[in-house]
Amino acid sequence: MTATTSADAATSVPPTQPGGTGRSPYRRAWWIVAALAVTQTVGYGTLYYSFPVFLPAVAAGLGVTQIQATGAFTTSVLAGAALAVPVGRWLDRHGGRGSMTVGSIAGTLLLAGFSQVDTLIGLYLVWTGIGAVGALVLYESAFAVVVSWFDAARRSTALLAVTLVAGFASTIFLPLTGLLVDRYGWRVTALALAAVYGALTVPLHAAVIRHPPYASTTRPAVQPTARTERTRSRRRSADPAQAPDPGRAALHRAVRDRRFWLLATAFVAHAAGLVTVTIHLVSYLQYVGHSATFAASLTGLLGVLSVAGRIMVTALQRWRTPTTVTASVFALQAVAAGVLPAVAAGVPGAIAGIVCFGLGFGVATIARPTLLSELFGTTGFATISAVLVVPITLVTALAPLGAALLREATGSYPVVWATVAACCVVAALAVAAVGRPTGDAAAGPDRF
Repeated sequence: MTATTSADAATSVPPTQPGGTGRSPYRRAWWIVAALAVTQTVGYGTLYYSFPVFLPAVAAGLGVTQIQATGAFTTSVLAGAALAVPVGRWLDRHGGRGSMTVGSIAGTLLLAGFSQVDTLIGLYLVWTGIGAVGALVLYESAFAVVVSWFDAARRSTALLAVTLVAGFASTIFLPLTGLLVDRYGWRVTALALAAVYGALTVPLHAAVIRHPPYASTTRPAVQPTARTERTRSRRRSADPAQAPDPGRAALHRAVRDRRFWLLATAFVAHAAGLVTVTIHLVSYLQYVGHSATFAASLTGLLGVLSVAGRIMVTALQRWRTPTTVTASVFALQAVAAGVLPAVAAGVPGAIAGIVCFGLGFGVATIARPTLLSELFGTTGFATISAVLVVPITLVTALAPLGAALLREATGSYPVVWATVAACCVVAALAVAAVGRPTGDAAAGPDRF
Protein backbone atom coordinates (compact mmCIF):
# COMPACT_ATOMS: atom_id res chain seq x y z
CA MET A 1 0.00 0.00 0.00
CA THR A 2 1.33 3.40 -0.90
CA ALA A 3 1.67 6.38 1.39
CA THR A 4 -1.29 8.05 -0.24
CA THR A 5 -3.37 4.95 0.37
CA SER A 6 -2.44 5.03 4.03
CA ALA A 7 -3.45 8.67 4.17
CA ASP A 8 -6.80 7.78 2.74
CA ALA A 9 -7.28 5.03 5.25
CA ALA A 10 -6.62 7.46 8.06
CA THR A 11 -9.53 9.61 6.99
CA SER A 12 -12.02 6.77 6.77
CA VAL A 13 -14.38 5.38 9.35
CA PRO A 14 -14.58 1.57 9.23
CA PRO A 15 -17.99 0.19 8.38
CA THR A 16 -18.37 -1.30 11.86
CA GLN A 17 -18.21 2.13 13.50
CA PRO A 18 -21.11 4.53 13.83
CA GLY A 19 -21.51 6.53 10.69
CA GLY A 20 -19.73 3.91 8.60
CA THR A 21 -21.25 1.94 5.80
CA GLY A 22 -24.54 0.16 5.82
CA ARG A 23 -27.60 -0.04 3.68
CA SER A 24 -28.61 3.59 4.14
CA PRO A 25 -25.19 5.13 3.27
CA TYR A 26 -24.88 2.74 0.33
CA ARG A 27 -28.17 3.96 -1.08
CA ARG A 28 -27.16 7.54 -0.35
CA ALA A 29 -24.01 7.14 -2.48
CA TRP A 30 -25.96 5.99 -5.53
CA TRP A 31 -28.69 8.58 -5.01
CA ILE A 32 -25.93 11.19 -5.15
CA VAL A 33 -24.72 9.71 -8.43
CA ALA A 34 -28.26 9.85 -9.83
CA ALA A 35 -28.71 13.46 -8.71
CA LEU A 36 -25.40 14.53 -10.21
CA ALA A 37 -26.22 12.79 -13.49
CA VAL A 38 -29.28 15.03 -13.77
CA THR A 39 -27.63 18.25 -12.61
CA GLN A 40 -24.59 17.81 -14.86
CA THR A 41 -26.82 17.18 -17.89
CA VAL A 42 -28.91 20.28 -17.21
CA GLY A 43 -25.87 22.31 -16.17
CA TYR A 44 -23.84 21.66 -19.29
CA GLY A 45 -26.91 22.04 -21.47
CA THR A 46 -27.84 25.48 -20.11
CA LEU A 47 -24.53 26.97 -18.93
CA TYR A 48 -22.28 25.73 -21.74
CA TYR A 49 -23.87 24.26 -24.86
CA SER A 50 -26.57 26.91 -25.11
CA PHE A 51 -24.10 29.69 -25.93
CA PRO A 52 -23.35 28.79 -29.58
CA VAL A 53 -27.10 28.51 -30.22
CA PHE A 54 -27.72 31.91 -28.65
CA LEU A 55 -24.75 33.50 -30.44
CA PRO A 56 -26.27 34.62 -33.79
CA ALA A 57 -29.48 35.99 -32.23
CA VAL A 58 -27.64 37.70 -29.36
CA ALA A 59 -25.13 39.34 -31.71
CA ALA A 60 -27.94 40.61 -33.93
CA GLY A 61 -30.00 41.76 -30.97
CA LEU A 62 -27.14 43.71 -29.39
CA GLY A 63 -25.91 45.08 -32.71
CA VAL A 64 -22.40 43.58 -32.41
CA THR A 65 -20.40 41.12 -34.50
CA GLN A 66 -20.39 37.44 -33.70
CA ILE A 67 -16.65 37.66 -33.02
CA GLN A 68 -17.27 40.31 -30.38
CA ALA A 69 -20.04 38.26 -28.81
CA THR A 70 -17.93 35.09 -28.88
CA GLY A 71 -15.40 36.79 -26.64
CA ALA A 72 -17.96 36.53 -23.83
CA PHE A 73 -17.65 32.74 -23.99
CA THR A 74 -13.85 32.97 -23.81
CA THR A 75 -14.08 35.11 -20.67
CA SER A 76 -16.52 32.57 -19.26
CA VAL A 77 -14.04 29.73 -19.74
CA LEU A 78 -11.20 31.78 -18.25
CA ALA A 79 -13.31 32.72 -15.21
CA GLY A 80 -13.89 29.03 -14.54
CA ALA A 81 -10.14 28.38 -14.73
CA ALA A 82 -9.40 31.24 -12.33
CA LEU A 83 -11.72 29.79 -9.69
CA ALA A 84 -10.76 26.13 -10.13
CA VAL A 85 -8.16 25.95 -7.36
CA PRO A 86 -10.06 27.97 -4.69
CA VAL A 87 -13.16 25.87 -5.36
CA GLY A 88 -11.10 22.66 -5.19
CA ARG A 89 -9.70 23.61 -1.78
CA TRP A 90 -13.20 24.42 -0.53
CA LEU A 91 -14.48 21.04 -1.72
CA ASP A 92 -11.69 19.21 0.09
CA ARG A 93 -12.52 20.97 3.35
CA HIS A 94 -16.30 21.27 3.23
CA GLY A 95 -17.68 18.97 0.54
CA GLY A 96 -19.88 19.95 -2.38
CA ARG A 97 -23.35 20.49 -0.93
CA GLY A 98 -23.02 24.16 0.01
CA SER A 99 -20.95 25.31 -2.96
CA MET A 100 -23.04 23.44 -5.52
CA THR A 101 -26.30 24.71 -4.04
CA VAL A 102 -25.07 28.32 -3.99
CA GLY A 103 -23.71 27.88 -7.52
CA SER A 104 -27.06 26.58 -8.73
CA ILE A 105 -28.89 29.57 -7.30
CA ALA A 106 -26.34 31.95 -8.83
CA GLY A 107 -26.56 30.17 -12.18
CA THR A 108 -30.34 30.52 -12.21
CA LEU A 109 -30.11 34.24 -11.46
CA LEU A 110 -27.40 34.80 -14.08
CA LEU A 111 -29.36 33.02 -16.81
CA ALA A 112 -32.34 35.17 -15.93
CA GLY A 113 -30.08 38.24 -15.99
CA PHE A 114 -28.78 37.20 -19.38
CA SER A 115 -32.28 37.65 -20.77
CA GLN A 116 -32.15 41.33 -19.80
CA VAL A 117 -28.70 42.17 -21.24
CA ASP A 118 -28.70 45.23 -23.53
CA THR A 119 -24.97 45.95 -24.00
CA LEU A 120 -21.84 44.06 -24.96
CA ILE A 121 -20.24 44.73 -21.58
CA GLY A 122 -23.34 43.36 -19.89
CA LEU A 123 -23.03 40.21 -22.00
CA TYR A 124 -19.40 39.79 -20.93
CA LEU A 125 -20.22 40.33 -17.26
CA VAL A 126 -23.07 37.82 -17.24
CA TRP A 127 -21.11 35.10 -19.00
CA THR A 128 -18.06 35.71 -16.83
CA GLY A 129 -20.35 35.04 -13.88
CA ILE A 130 -21.71 31.92 -15.57
CA GLY A 131 -18.14 30.68 -16.05
CA ALA A 132 -17.50 31.20 -12.34
CA VAL A 133 -20.68 29.26 -11.57
CA GLY A 134 -19.40 26.43 -13.79
CA ALA A 135 -16.41 26.01 -11.47
CA LEU A 136 -18.86 25.48 -8.60
CA VAL A 137 -21.38 23.14 -10.18
CA LEU A 138 -20.00 21.29 -13.23
CA TYR A 139 -17.83 18.20 -13.66
CA GLU A 140 -14.90 19.06 -11.38
CA SER A 141 -17.15 19.58 -8.36
CA ALA A 142 -19.28 16.57 -9.25
CA PHE A 143 -16.23 14.34 -9.64
CA ALA A 144 -14.87 15.46 -6.27
CA VAL A 145 -18.14 14.42 -4.62
CA VAL A 146 -18.24 11.05 -6.41
CA VAL A 147 -14.59 10.25 -5.67
CA SER A 148 -15.13 10.93 -1.96
CA TRP A 149 -17.97 8.39 -1.79
CA PHE A 150 -16.59 5.41 -3.76
CA ASP A 151 -13.58 3.13 -3.54
CA ALA A 152 -11.33 2.36 -6.51
CA ALA A 153 -13.29 -0.77 -7.44
CA ARG A 154 -16.59 1.11 -7.91
CA ARG A 155 -15.38 4.61 -8.69
CA SER A 156 -15.11 4.12 -12.46
CA THR A 157 -18.65 2.80 -12.60
CA ALA A 158 -19.98 5.74 -10.59
CA LEU A 159 -18.12 8.27 -12.74
CA LEU A 160 -19.35 6.50 -15.86
CA ALA A 161 -22.94 6.73 -14.65
CA VAL A 162 -22.67 10.50 -14.23
CA THR A 163 -20.90 11.15 -17.53
CA LEU A 164 -23.01 8.64 -19.44
CA VAL A 165 -26.15 10.67 -18.80
CA ALA A 166 -24.42 14.07 -19.02
CA GLY A 167 -22.91 13.06 -22.35
CA PHE A 168 -26.34 13.63 -23.87
CA ALA A 169 -26.46 17.26 -22.70
CA SER A 170 -25.60 18.57 -26.15
CA THR A 171 -27.96 16.10 -27.83
CA ILE A 172 -30.86 17.35 -25.67
CA PHE A 173 -30.17 21.03 -25.22
CA LEU A 174 -28.73 22.10 -28.57
CA PRO A 175 -31.92 21.31 -30.52
CA LEU A 176 -34.17 22.34 -27.62
CA THR A 177 -32.49 25.72 -27.28
CA GLY A 178 -32.54 26.21 -31.05
CA LEU A 179 -36.27 25.42 -31.20
CA LEU A 180 -37.05 27.86 -28.39
CA VAL A 181 -34.92 30.63 -29.89
CA ASP A 182 -36.62 30.22 -33.28
CA ARG A 183 -40.10 30.33 -31.79
CA TYR A 184 -39.82 32.76 -28.89
CA GLY A 185 -36.53 34.64 -29.26
CA TRP A 186 -33.34 34.44 -27.21
CA ARG A 187 -34.58 36.49 -24.23
CA VAL A 188 -37.60 34.29 -23.51
CA THR A 189 -35.45 31.21 -24.10
CA ALA A 190 -32.89 32.40 -21.54
CA LEU A 191 -35.67 32.80 -18.97
CA ALA A 192 -37.02 29.34 -19.79
CA LEU A 193 -33.58 27.77 -19.36
CA ALA A 194 -33.13 29.63 -16.09
CA ALA A 195 -36.40 28.16 -14.82
CA VAL A 196 -35.45 24.64 -15.89
CA TYR A 197 -31.98 24.92 -14.42
CA GLY A 198 -33.15 26.31 -11.08
CA ALA A 199 -36.05 23.90 -10.70
CA LEU A 200 -33.87 20.82 -11.21
CA THR A 201 -30.46 21.65 -9.79
CA VAL A 202 -31.12 23.74 -6.67
CA PRO A 203 -33.28 21.14 -4.84
CA LEU A 204 -31.12 18.20 -5.95
CA HIS A 205 -27.88 19.80 -4.80
CA ALA A 206 -29.40 21.00 -1.52
CA ALA A 207 -31.33 17.85 -0.61
CA VAL A 208 -29.19 15.00 -1.95
CA ILE A 209 -25.51 15.98 -1.93
CA ARG A 210 -23.75 15.14 1.32
CA HIS A 211 -20.19 14.78 2.60
CA PRO A 212 -19.49 11.06 3.26
CA PRO A 213 -19.56 10.16 6.97
CA TYR A 214 -16.04 8.70 6.80
CA ALA A 215 -14.44 11.62 4.95
CA SER A 216 -13.93 13.90 7.89
CA THR A 217 -10.52 15.39 8.53
CA THR A 218 -7.75 13.08 9.69
CA ARG A 219 -8.10 12.01 13.32
CA PRO A 220 -5.03 11.96 15.60
CA ALA A 221 -3.67 8.66 16.85
CA VAL A 222 -4.57 9.68 20.42
CA GLN A 223 -8.06 11.06 20.76
CA PRO A 224 -8.06 14.51 22.41
CA THR A 225 -10.09 15.21 25.50
CA ALA A 226 -13.33 17.13 25.13
CA ARG A 227 -11.72 20.17 26.73
CA THR A 228 -8.75 20.05 24.35
CA GLU A 229 -11.04 19.70 21.36
CA ARG A 230 -13.15 22.66 22.47
CA THR A 231 -10.00 24.75 22.80
CA ARG A 232 -8.83 23.75 19.33
CA SER A 233 -12.24 24.53 17.87
CA ARG A 234 -12.21 27.99 19.40
CA ARG A 235 -8.72 28.62 18.01
CA ARG A 236 -9.74 27.47 14.56
CA SER A 237 -12.81 29.69 14.69
CA ALA A 238 -10.67 32.66 15.69
CA ASP A 239 -7.96 31.87 13.16
CA PRO A 240 -9.20 30.12 9.97
CA ALA A 241 -5.58 29.52 8.98
CA GLN A 242 -5.39 26.87 11.74
CA ALA A 243 -8.27 24.88 10.28
CA PRO A 244 -7.24 21.58 8.69
CA ASP A 245 -6.40 21.89 5.01
CA PRO A 246 -6.17 18.38 3.55
CA GLY A 247 -5.73 19.72 0.05
CA ARG A 248 -2.49 21.60 0.65
CA ALA A 249 -0.48 18.65 1.96
CA ALA A 250 -1.88 16.32 -0.67
CA LEU A 251 -1.04 18.79 -3.43
CA HIS A 252 2.53 19.17 -2.18
CA ARG A 253 2.96 15.40 -2.32
CA ALA A 254 1.46 15.20 -5.79
CA VAL A 255 3.56 17.94 -7.43
CA ARG A 256 6.73 16.24 -6.20
CA ASP A 257 5.70 13.09 -8.04
CA ARG A 258 6.74 12.83 -11.70
CA ARG A 259 3.51 10.97 -12.46
CA PHE A 260 1.51 14.12 -11.76
CA TRP A 261 3.49 16.00 -14.41
CA LEU A 262 3.14 13.13 -16.85
CA LEU A 263 -0.64 13.27 -16.41
CA ALA A 264 -0.58 17.05 -16.76
CA THR A 265 1.35 16.74 -20.03
CA ALA A 266 -1.01 14.04 -21.29
CA PHE A 267 -4.30 15.75 -20.55
CA VAL A 268 -3.19 19.23 -21.63
CA ALA A 269 -1.92 17.88 -24.96
CA HIS A 270 -5.05 15.80 -25.44
CA ALA A 271 -7.31 18.77 -24.62
CA ALA A 272 -5.53 20.87 -27.26
CA GLY A 273 -6.16 18.24 -29.92
CA LEU A 274 -9.72 17.56 -28.83
CA VAL A 275 -10.93 21.17 -28.84
CA THR A 276 -9.26 21.80 -32.19
CA VAL A 277 -11.27 18.98 -33.72
CA THR A 278 -14.45 20.21 -32.02
CA ILE A 279 -14.17 23.72 -33.40
CA HIS A 280 -12.69 23.07 -36.85
CA LEU A 281 -14.17 19.75 -37.98
CA VAL A 282 -17.26 21.19 -39.70
CA SER A 283 -15.18 23.73 -41.62
CA TYR A 284 -12.65 21.08 -42.61
CA LEU A 285 -15.26 18.65 -43.94
CA GLN A 286 -16.75 21.41 -46.05
CA TYR A 287 -13.24 22.37 -47.18
CA VAL A 288 -12.71 18.87 -48.62
CA GLY A 289 -16.02 18.99 -50.48
CA HIS A 290 -18.78 17.72 -48.21
CA SER A 291 -22.07 19.55 -47.76
CA ALA A 292 -22.75 21.65 -44.70
CA THR A 293 -25.51 19.24 -43.66
CA PHE A 294 -23.25 16.21 -43.88
CA ALA A 295 -20.45 18.00 -42.04
CA ALA A 296 -22.72 19.12 -39.21
CA SER A 297 -24.40 15.71 -38.91
CA LEU A 298 -21.11 13.84 -38.77
CA THR A 299 -19.71 16.26 -36.22
CA GLY A 300 -22.86 15.82 -34.16
CA LEU A 301 -22.01 12.13 -33.80
CA LEU A 302 -19.09 13.06 -31.55
CA GLY A 303 -21.42 13.39 -28.54
CA VAL A 304 -22.91 9.92 -29.05
CA LEU A 305 -19.49 8.43 -29.76
CA SER A 306 -18.11 9.94 -26.55
CA VAL A 307 -20.74 8.03 -24.57
CA ALA A 308 -19.94 4.80 -26.42
CA GLY A 309 -16.23 5.35 -25.79
CA ARG A 310 -16.76 5.84 -22.05
CA ILE A 311 -18.69 2.58 -21.83
CA MET A 312 -15.99 0.78 -23.82
CA VAL A 313 -13.16 2.13 -21.68
CA THR A 314 -14.89 1.34 -18.38
CA ALA A 315 -15.49 -2.23 -19.57
CA LEU A 316 -11.89 -2.68 -20.75
CA GLN A 317 -10.58 -1.54 -17.37
CA ARG A 318 -11.83 -4.82 -15.93
CA TRP A 319 -9.02 -6.57 -17.80
CA ARG A 320 -6.39 -3.87 -18.31
CA THR A 321 -5.08 -1.03 -16.18
CA PRO A 322 -6.59 2.45 -16.64
CA THR A 323 -3.28 3.78 -17.95
CA THR A 324 -3.02 1.05 -20.60
CA VAL A 325 -6.60 1.56 -21.78
CA THR A 326 -6.35 5.35 -21.82
CA ALA A 327 -3.01 5.36 -23.66
CA SER A 328 -4.39 2.93 -26.25
CA VAL A 329 -7.43 5.11 -26.93
CA PHE A 330 -5.26 8.22 -27.29
CA ALA A 331 -3.02 6.32 -29.72
CA LEU A 332 -6.08 5.31 -31.78
CA GLN A 333 -7.06 8.98 -31.96
CA ALA A 334 -3.56 9.88 -33.13
CA VAL A 335 -3.83 7.40 -35.98
CA ALA A 336 -7.33 8.62 -36.91
CA ALA A 337 -6.25 12.28 -36.97
CA GLY A 338 -3.11 11.45 -38.92
CA VAL A 339 -4.86 9.56 -41.71
CA LEU A 340 -7.98 11.74 -41.91
CA PRO A 341 -6.56 14.14 -44.55
CA ALA A 342 -5.93 11.16 -46.81
CA VAL A 343 -9.45 9.70 -46.54
CA ALA A 344 -11.77 12.57 -45.58
CA ALA A 345 -12.77 13.47 -49.15
CA GLY A 346 -14.79 10.26 -49.42
CA VAL A 347 -17.89 9.62 -47.33
CA PRO A 348 -16.77 6.18 -46.00
CA GLY A 349 -13.32 7.51 -45.13
CA ALA A 350 -14.69 10.57 -43.36
CA ILE A 351 -17.11 8.45 -41.34
CA ALA A 352 -14.45 5.89 -40.40
CA GLY A 353 -11.97 8.56 -39.36
CA ILE A 354 -14.44 10.48 -37.23
CA VAL A 355 -15.80 7.32 -35.59
CA CYS A 356 -12.29 6.20 -34.59
CA PHE A 357 -11.43 9.63 -33.25
CA GLY A 358 -14.83 10.11 -31.61
CA LEU A 359 -14.59 6.92 -29.53
CA GLY A 360 -11.94 8.68 -27.48
CA PHE A 361 -13.80 11.95 -27.31
CA GLY A 362 -15.08 11.53 -23.76
CA VAL A 363 -12.38 9.23 -22.41
CA ALA A 364 -10.26 11.92 -20.77
CA THR A 365 -13.31 13.08 -18.80
CA ILE A 366 -13.49 9.83 -16.82
CA ALA A 367 -9.80 8.86 -17.07
CA ARG A 368 -8.54 11.97 -15.31
CA PRO A 369 -10.44 11.56 -11.99
CA THR A 370 -9.86 7.81 -12.05
CA LEU A 371 -6.09 8.10 -12.50
CA LEU A 372 -5.67 11.00 -10.09
CA SER A 373 -7.56 9.24 -7.30
CA GLU A 374 -5.79 5.92 -7.84
CA LEU A 375 -2.34 7.51 -7.99
CA PHE A 376 -2.67 10.08 -5.22
CA GLY A 377 -5.62 8.95 -3.13
CA THR A 378 -8.84 10.76 -2.35
CA THR A 379 -7.56 13.08 0.38
CA GLY A 380 -7.13 16.47 -1.27
CA PHE A 381 -8.43 15.11 -4.57
CA ALA A 382 -10.40 18.25 -5.45
CA THR A 383 -7.38 20.51 -4.96
CA ILE A 384 -5.07 18.29 -7.00
CA SER A 385 -7.64 17.97 -9.77
CA ALA A 386 -8.26 21.73 -9.80
CA VAL A 387 -4.57 22.51 -10.25
CA LEU A 388 -4.53 20.19 -13.25
CA VAL A 389 -7.73 21.70 -14.65
CA VAL A 390 -6.27 25.20 -14.90
CA PRO A 391 -3.84 24.53 -17.81
CA ILE A 392 -6.39 22.23 -19.45
CA THR A 393 -8.98 25.01 -19.41
CA LEU A 394 -6.51 27.58 -20.70
CA VAL A 395 -5.48 25.40 -23.63
CA THR A 396 -9.17 24.69 -24.33
CA ALA A 397 -9.75 28.43 -24.64
CA LEU A 398 -6.68 29.17 -26.77
CA ALA A 399 -6.05 26.09 -28.94
CA PRO A 400 -8.81 26.79 -31.51
CA LEU A 401 -7.34 30.22 -32.16
CA GLY A 402 -3.87 28.72 -32.47
CA ALA A 403 -5.17 26.15 -34.95
CA ALA A 404 -6.83 28.88 -37.01
CA LEU A 405 -3.59 30.88 -37.09
CA LEU A 406 -1.63 27.76 -38.08
CA ARG A 407 -4.01 27.02 -40.89
CA GLU A 408 -3.83 30.61 -42.13
CA ALA A 409 -0.03 30.68 -41.93
CA THR A 410 0.43 27.40 -43.81
CA GLY A 411 -2.63 27.60 -46.04
CA SER A 412 -3.21 23.91 -45.34
CA TYR A 413 -5.57 21.97 -43.10
CA PRO A 414 -3.41 18.80 -43.15
CA VAL A 415 -0.84 20.65 -41.02
CA VAL A 416 -3.56 21.25 -38.43
CA TRP A 417 -4.49 17.56 -38.42
CA ALA A 418 -0.84 16.56 -38.14
CA THR A 419 -0.62 18.78 -35.08
CA VAL A 420 -3.72 17.16 -33.58
CA ALA A 421 -2.17 13.73 -34.20
CA ALA A 422 1.08 14.86 -32.54
CA CYS A 423 -0.88 16.07 -29.49
CA CYS A 424 -2.56 12.67 -29.19
CA VAL A 425 0.79 10.87 -29.55
CA VAL A 426 2.25 12.97 -26.73
CA ALA A 427 -0.81 12.23 -24.61
CA ALA A 428 -0.59 8.47 -25.25
CA LEU A 429 3.14 8.30 -24.45
CA ALA A 430 2.79 10.38 -21.29
CA VAL A 431 -0.06 8.26 -19.91
CA ALA A 432 1.80 5.06 -20.78
CA ALA A 433 4.87 6.37 -18.92
CA VAL A 434 2.80 6.74 -15.74
CA GLY A 435 2.78 2.97 -15.38
CA ARG A 436 0.44 0.84 -13.36
CA PRO A 437 -1.47 2.79 -10.67
CA THR A 438 -1.23 1.18 -7.25
CA GLY A 439 -4.59 2.72 -6.38
CA ASP A 440 -6.46 2.93 -3.09
CA ALA A 441 -8.35 -0.32 -3.55
CA ALA A 442 -7.12 -1.45 -0.19
CA ALA A 443 -9.32 1.20 1.33
CA GLY A 444 -12.31 -0.34 -0.43
CA PRO A 445 -14.16 -1.61 2.68
CA ASP A 446 -14.37 1.98 3.94
CA ARG A 447 -16.22 3.18 0.87
CA PHE A 448 -19.00 1.94 -1.37
